[in-house]
Parts: sequence; structure tokens; C-alpha cells
Amino acid sequence: MSQNSTTSWIIDLRTRLSSPPGLRLPPTDARRAAVLVPLYVDAGELWTLLTKRSDTLSTHKGQFAFPGGALEEKEDAWTAALRETHEEVGIEPQKILQLGALDEAETPSGFHILPYVGAVPFPIETTPNPAEIEEIFSVPISAFLNPSMVEDRAVSIDGQRRLLRVYHIAGRQVWGLTARIVQNLLLRLGLELPTVEP
Repeated sequence: MSQNSTTSWIIDLRTRLSSPPGLRLPPTDARRAAVLVPLYVDAGELWTLLTKRSDTLSTHKGQFAFPGGALEEKEDAWTAALRETHEEVGIEPQKILQLGALDEAETPSGFHILPYVGAVPFPIETTPNPAEIEEIFSVPISAFLNPSMVEDRAVSIDGQRRLLRVYHIAGRQVWGLTARIVQNLLLRLGLELPTVEP
């Protein structure tokens, strides 16, 4: 992916995310939510931001996640992603440029989550909301491509054996929905690692 200028990587990523567009789940009674995958370039390399959710939250406590949350009444998903990002990590909505959306995903907790990808300017100014976020940390996209940092863990879900993707990033384990979003992003960037039997 070209990263020679701000314009080139943004155009490249918008093209990759629009053709084909991300998959959407059939409408259900599940609660709708949205997250933002913030991307920026530093020293010619593509980076993203992740958060560690507070242990005091009612859902997904202590997990590593992209900023986001449930849609409010009559709110669209992109607006919700911007609002939640501002509330959780302090990035001003007007500083985020929409690049596209990834595949919508379902969580065991009963949410349909639409992940948006947005470009943010570097350097990024963040302020964690202590009521929701314990930590904000930056990750180079290349870290998700290091085979020694990627684990496909065999787990049993409802009696069926499945492989759970886990990214080991700087002593942290990124798994679940967040790992699925990362996989989807890498796939759209043409960078995904093959699944390896444990």
C-alpha cells in the first residue's frame, strides 16, 4: 500500500474498502453499535489506536477494543462511532476522515457492530475517559503481521472446536471481536496472515 503521501494512502484505503463494500448482517432485534478503527501514518508506517476498557464497565470489561459503543435513538452508525470516540479517547470528530466500513459483526453479548475506518492526523492528541477507558495505546499495523505474535488458539464453543485468533501485542492479548475486526482490516489491505493450525 502506498504511503508516500497523506493523499495517496487515504485514496488507496478508500478504494480497498469500497470495492467490494463490507458485509452487512440481516436486520434483527440485536442492539446496534459502531466502533472506529483510527488509522494514521507515522514515519511512513501505518498505525492504529486501541483501548483497554475499564474493569468497572457492564460489558466487555477489561478487554482491548477500538473506541465505540451503542447507537443512540435515531443516530446513524458513523455519528455514533465519532461520538463514542470523542467520549472515550478525546479525538475531536472534525479531525476524523471517514475512509469506509468493514464487515458488520455480531457479538455473544447481543450487539450488531459496524466498524468504521477513519484517518486521523498525526500527532494524535488523546485523553482517556477514566470512567470507561483504562489505557490508550498505539500499534503499528505491521505488528499484527508478525507470525510470532499471532496465535490461532483451539477453543470449544457450544461443543464445537473452533480457532480463536489472538494477537499478542506488547504483553497484551487482543482477541474476540477486536481481533476479528483486525483480521478483516488486514484482509482488505491485502495483508492477512493465513490461519495456522495450533
